[in-house]
Amino acid sequence: MMISTKGRYALRVMIDLAENYGKGYAPMKEVAKRQEISLKYLERILPVLTKNKMIEGLQGKGGGYRLAVRPSDVRVGDILRLTEGDLAPVACLGCEADICERAEGCRTLPMWTEFYRLTNAYFDGITLADLMKPVC
Repeated sequence: MMISTKGRYALRVMIDLAENYGKGYAPMKEVAKRQEISLKYLERILPVLTKNKMIEGLQGKGGGYRLAVRPSDVRVGDILRLTEGDLAPVACLGCEADICERAEGCRTLPMWTEFYRLTNAYFDGITLADLMKPVC
């Protein structure tokens, strides 16, 4: 599994908004500059986060984006699943996967299933609040 630019940038934007939580709306132009991400690329990420009620936007003077929930309530796993899709390591475990005809005798399926569980548990155990903590 490789997390794409979209997922990584979404995390950076969400951390930026988390660091400004409670301070009003942050203009995306400023967030883009702080995070060194093109505004055009952010315009592809923001609708997904807005549609899923992680952030909210306001147009016009004083507008921008802000977190819709507390940083401690936003899990990294949720952000990644929104931007990357399912985090399944193999196609047969994906949310929309057909039942594999080899599943019953597949010797690797338990390994992939556990890896999938661990991956989701790991990312779901980290919140934006955790990522806001200073790096040593």
